[in-house]
Amino acid sequence: MGSMNRVFLMGNLTRDPELRQTTSGTAVSDLGLAVSEKFRNKAGELVETKCFVDIVAWDRQAEACSQYLSKGAPVIVEGRLQLDQWQTESGEKRSRLRVRADRVQFLGRGKAPESPGDKQITEAAAPVQEENEALPF
Repeated sequence: MGSMNRVFLMGNLTRDPELRQTTSGTAVSDLGLAVSEKFRNKAGELVETKCFVDIVAWDRQAEACSQYLSKGAPVIVEGRLQLDQWQTESGEKRSRLRVRADRVQFLGRGKAPESPGDKQITEAAAPVQEENEALPF
């Protein structure tokens, strides 16, 4: 019998992406994702549950996440479950289940550019929104 390991999640980042490099120079970014669900219980009360998921992205995907995403950003993550196992300095065995992202789709506008020159150009070119005007996205 075959098997399938596919995960699709949509939620908001719980923290800014943490970018690092492996010893060979490959980019790795760790993300925290909150996925919420709202439903009515038997008593008719609206209940919201949250699930917090650790995500790891690699290579260009990791660099793009670090560059354009920040805490609270809405994203869709497509990937697969990955079990990490290690041993602590005291000899205890540890493990964690996380999602290895194959694709992270940005749903929001992202964070502002990093360089001061880019920021000035972006702010000067940005249209002013009236209070009742529909947003362009």
